[in-house]
Amino acid sequence: MTSAPLRTTHPVEVSAAELQEWLAGDSAPRVLDVRTPGEFAAGHVPGSYNIPLATLTEHARSVADHLDDHDAVVLICRSGARASAAGQALARTGTEGMHVLTGGMQSWTASGGEVRETSGPWDLERQVRLVAGSIVLGSVLTSTLVPQAKWVAAGIGGGLTFAAVSNTCAMGAGLMRMPWNRGGRRQLESALAGLSSRGQNA
Repeated sequence: MTSAPLRTTHPVEVSAAELQEWLAGDSAPRVLDVRTPGEFAAGHVPGSYNIPLATLTEHARSVADHLDDHDAVVLICRSGARASAAGQALARTGTEGMHVLTGGMQSWTASGGEVRETSGPWDLERQVRLVAGSIVLGSVLTSTLVPQAKWVAAGIGGGLTFAAVSNTCAMGAGLMRMPWNRGGRRQLESALAGLSSRGQNA
């Protein structure tokens, strides 16, 4: 934990309370939200920029080039895992001063941090529920004609159970790679322009 932004070559953690203090100060850090556009639209830190993890990893050099050497950067995702991965990707470019919000947006909202909503695609969890539910419903209906189809529903149920126990989600990871969850070229260019001008896209 830190009480002020650090200039290190590896990402360090920052708490939600510390981030609130930094954002209220004279030298607010750049906040990069690496969740999907749908998750970002459902609620994000005001003034943050949305560059999904897959896009940031692919364009890490370009993102690093648009960051001011003197600014601290805070990376945010839902719980911290994707933000840590984004930090590692930027670290490989030589970027310094990166921080990862401990506990992600979950800790931010729990601490009473301000959240802003915008319009956008469905968040990832809702997409997973739609896809899983549709497959289960389809396989159950199909099983009235082809009994073996019930095992497809059983497979989805087993996958969801494993996802809960292991705190992973293969279906969610796959959906994150879909074009609507990566953000388009225009969104990336908008975020990079905002970083350069230090404007706000929220």
